[in-house]
Amino acid sequence: MVGILLIWWSLHQIPPQEWDKFTKALAKSKFWLILPIFFILGLSHFIRALRWRLIMEPLGYKPSIMNTFLAVLIGYLANLAIPRLGEVLKCTLLAKYEKVPAEKIVGTIVAERAFDVISLGVVFLLALTLQFNVIQAGWQQLQNASAPSNEHSNNGLLIFLGAVVVLLIIAVILYFTFKHKFETIIKSIKTILIGIWEGVISATKLKKHNLFFFYSFSIWFLYLLATYIGLYGTEGTASSFSTAISCLAYASIGMIITPGGIGAYAFFMAKVLELNGIEYTLGLANGTLQWFSQVIIVIVLGGLALIILPFINKQVK
Repeated sequence: MVGILLIWWSLHQIPPQEWDKFTKALAKSKFWLILPIFFILGLSHFIRALRWRLIMEPLGYKPSIMNTFLAVLIGYLANLAIPRLGEVLKCTLLAKYEKVPAEKIVGTIVAERAFDVISLGVVFLLALTLQFNVIQAGWQQLQNASAPSNEHSNNGLLIFLGAVVVLLIIAVILYFTFKHKFETIIKSIKTILIGIWEGVISATKLKKHNLFFFYSFSIWFLYLLATYIGLYGTEGTASSFSTAISCLAYASIGMIITPGGIGAYAFFMAKVLELNGIEYTLGLANGTLQWFSQVIIVIVLGGLALIILPFINKQVK
């Protein structure tokens, strides 16, 4: 829903007289650039699978590279529909085909995501160093757009506190009504949480730290390279590497806040490019093209992975 609203909002920022320019920019796009981006992002997904496998090693698990890679691709595909569903699904798939405890490898995903947040922070710091004015202006625009009024903020807080109190009362009533069943459920949850915690701390027991950091650097460098090449996809949007870093920083936020970055990715790209002196209309056309390219790549690779994963494991069996 948020993504659809952002698509509507971003398109309505285009003045009526600029619509022709937007459609022409898309029509004249260099669609052939999707091919190198396809291989670049495909390689980044493969390296992500290698890094995930590395985090599992301290737990005593070493799943096959192919199964891990295919599970990662299917996870990306699932995330297009429901955010974070892919993280659970790829753990479930790997647990099924490699006989590893799903709750423990969920913990490794938590560790991976924590490091990705740190990596994104490094990208922002790099962008801040190279394009301080752009990042500052972009952050100010985000704050202005999301800042609620005091009245709405107070009302929201009261509603939230009221909901918490009601939920606590319901929880207490249910606990004493179904006490024995709750104790069984709590034990199961405790077992799952212990497994997840073991997976999380596995990241602190890595034997190949240098390889882990190399994989992490490679993933984000490939993201940056794909963004940079993508800027040449539409007329008038070719830019420097420093601009690509700023685009990657804000576009990554777009990928987080909506399923698959729908609406948000193109909007943030357009805003960053606008702050770099490129017309909003052209920036939105480029952001739309880059987002569309990434979605197509995920659908193609994820779709193939759905077919290949059960087939190769059937053959092995």
